[in-house]
Amino acid sequence: MIFFLWEGMNNMVQIIATAESVGQAEKLLSAGVDQLYIGNDDFGLRLPNSFSNEEIEKITQMAHEQNKKVIVAVNGIMHNEHIETITPYLQFLEKINVDAITLGDPGVLQVMKNAGVEIPYIYDAHTLVTSARQINFWVKRGAIGAVLARELTWIELQQIREQVEVPLEILTYGATCIHQSKRPLVENYFNFVDKDIDTSKDRGLFLSEPKREDTHYSIYEDKNGTHIFATDDVNLLPFLDDLYKVGLNYWKLDGIFTRGDAFVDIAKLFVEAKKALINGTWTEELKQSLNERLNELHPVERSLSEGFFTKDPSEVQ
Repeated sequence: MIFFLWEGMNNMVQIIATAESVGQAEKLLSAGVDQLYIGNDDFGLRLPNSFSNEEIEKITQMAHEQNKKVIVAVNGIMHNEHIETITPYLQFLEKINVDAITLGDPGVLQVMKNAGVEIPYIYDAHTLVTSARQINFWVKRGAIGAVLARELTWIELQQIREQVEVPLEILTYGATCIHQSKRPLVENYFNFVDKDIDTSKDRGLFLSEPKREDTHYSIYEDKNGTHIFATDDVNLLPFLDDLYKVGLNYWKLDGIFTRGDAFVDIAKLFVEAKKALINGTWTEELKQSLNERLNELHPVERSLSEGFFTKDPSEVQ
């Protein structure tokens, strides 16, 4: 297998999008997305859909036919039962030539080494990826890129970019997970109050702080436990020119709560922005127009903001 530097060049804009179905994956590729991010809930976290091996292979073939790439999530919190069963899955991913996997557990690397599996990997340890030294530590151990923590500010992002030579993925649209527990916390609560309620993400459950009525922390459970998300989904479209200038050009679009064609249409907005930046036709008017269209497409029940991007690091608590 030939290893590559995750598209090889930091100045190349790459739009990475999740997919909820084979059909949506096809639409996203046609829309101009460069990389698809998919996986299976057994080994990957917070995916819009848990794909079968057959579906992963079909999407990979479809992407490669268009010279696009597929990244598979292997970034789960691994327990012994996962490590014991992951080898056949990794061997399958190598066989179908997925372009990279994301991982945060060193145990997965050890399994790959023991099994002789060679797949490029992107370091993804969720909220832990907050410093250049940590990223460079994993680069020395084979990582071809890293997924930055969602709670980094613009000042911190620039500092990391200056000290790291591999591509860095940044969430430019979508939900931000702020807590995960392996325990089924919501199910345990409903069992305590003697209620039988669906706790999956389709149920639309959320938490709210008693003294802050505007808070809306989405919460759901799956086989990986309980996941809680920030009140606001992230939208960095108005700041893409800033990201582009400093080489933060791996833009992640997460559609876990934005479903169907609306997510595809939002992806098209980022593709349009990418083309404008590369061609030198980016203007304030275009930025405003794209952002207005994004807000129209975003689910009405979910709020949007720039997240931690514009905050002063000293004010983040």
